[in-house]
Amino acid sequence: MATTSPWPMIHAERRALLADARTLDADQWSTPSLCAGWTVRDVFAHLTATSMMTPGRFFGKLAGAGFSFQTMTAKDIAEMNSGTVEDNLSRFSERLEAVTSPPGPVDAMLGEALVHGEDFRKPLGLSREYPTDALARAADFYRGSNLLIGAKRRIEGLRLRAVDADWSTGAGPEVVGPMASLLLAMTGRRAALEDLHGDGVTTLSARM
Repeated sequence: MATTSPWPMIHAERRALLADARTLDADQWSTPSLCAGWTVRDVFAHLTATSMMTPGRFFGKLAGAGFSFQTMTAKDIAEMNSGTVEDNLSRFSERLEAVTSPPGPVDAMLGEALVHGEDFRKPLGLSREYPTDALARAADFYRGSNLLIGAKRRIEGLRLRAVDADWSTGAGPEVVGPMASLLLAMTGRRAALEDLHGDGVTTLSARM
């Protein structure tokens, strides 16, 4: 288990995402992301809102949304999307070094930064060479967690093995591919399946 803080990794991903976001034209902000029903602007807004969370703020907002996580998230996205795209960029830029988070392990914030980074970039044809240690740390977190994402259930009985990193997990039919694609698949992104191969891909696909 990692003993160092993930915050430097999270901050690096925020800076990289902001740099990419600043290259988009007006039409690109409306591109559907890998998150069903969300545009890339919605993903960006969600990451901004999450960076503002504290445990107290989280529970207050959850109560105000009738204890529906989906309703709370939708309200936060709408709030962050109020105004212009420049307002979105400004709000996010103010949170680059923030160390506040919802309740739960901070490694979940690293996972969000990486996975939502691809939710944002992949549909736009943008690429990033994510640090292997960050990807592996997020994957190590998700493989043991069913909270919201359900990654632990999704990969149960399968062996995942990276071809570009010294990382693997589980036992059973193999799912083999790039570390970033394995992380996306663990978190339910079907777009990652095209980068994967092995006897376990069919099972993994059926669980998405």
